Amino acid sequence: MSRTSNIYTRVEPEIKEQAEQILAKLGIPMSNAVNLFLHQLVLQQGFPFEIKLSSKRPLDMSKMAREEIDAEIQKGIDSMNASRVKPAEQVWAEMDERFERRRDR
Repeated sequence: MSRTSNIYTRVEPEIKEQAEQILAKLGIPMSNAVNLFLHQLVLQQGFPFEIKLSSKRPLDMSKMAREEIDAEIQKGIDSMNASRVKPAEQVWAEMDERFERRRDR
């Protein structure tokens, strides 16, 4: 049997639990999944999946053309007209709740 080395890492408890549930259904222990990931990282000389910035980042209007700004404003108007909006109080409450969950970890 080949030698092994230990890896210690911190992960979000919810993500770990969800990953363990999926891996259990696949019949793969967490250590094997991490080992598979590392092998793929080496074989592909990089991450074995695409990594990109979220499309939900704030817009930088200084780098946008007038037409792009108008299109973004129109998206907001369309959302309001389709009642896909939340009151500001609800948004702030959701943000506070997320902050509290992260702080309690």
